[in-house]
Amino acid sequence: MEENQAAGLLVRRCRAGDAQAWEELVRQYHRRVYSICYRFAGSVEAAQDLTQEVFLRIYRTLDSYDAARAAFMTWVATITRNLLVDHFRKSKHDRQTDSLEAPLSDGQETATLGELLRDSTAGPEACLAARETREQIHLGLQRLSPELREAVILRDLQDMDYREIATVLQIPEGTVKSRINRGRTELARLLTRIPWQVDR
Repeated sequence: MEENQAAGLLVRRCRAGDAQAWEELVRQYHRRVYSICYRFAGSVEAAQDLTQEVFLRIYRTLDSYDAARAAFMTWVATITRNLLVDHFRKSKHDRQTDSLEAPLSDGQETATLGELLRDSTAGPEACLAARETREQIHLGLQRLSPELREAVILRDLQDMDYREIATVLQIPEGTVKSRINRGRTELARLLTRIPWQVDR
């Protein structure tokens, strides 16, 4: 709530022509937008270009933001998602997934994607293992269909709740949960059957 109030204040200052407020807004949200773009696009160069495009679009449409309708990050994520969809339609980079019917091995359930990406240890061997895990997950994300990939990214990497994701993707919450579970299951199968936590 505090984050959204702070963002709302920055938006009002931006609308009043405060250049410093815009710089602060970009600084605060750049990493999160870049993260979505990078995980979705798969390369640093593409993510940098897409992130720039997202902020250009945010700047041009800032007057349309309505704090009463959605949190600022939800609005930003919606713009990011729409731009990514446009980009991938034009570039025809959509990938088909393999069968989504493959079950998780032994019915195991452990970490979410976000937890697997976090490095909670300091040892060099553990750091190397964590980096390799991050790289494997990044490659795995690129093999998911765009609809599953975006749902997993918004939930596990952006920590958005189901309602917010439903707003961003313009689909029912039940569909959001289904896509997240299917995406995690598919990633688990792709990444040598790494067990995942399935939302209930």
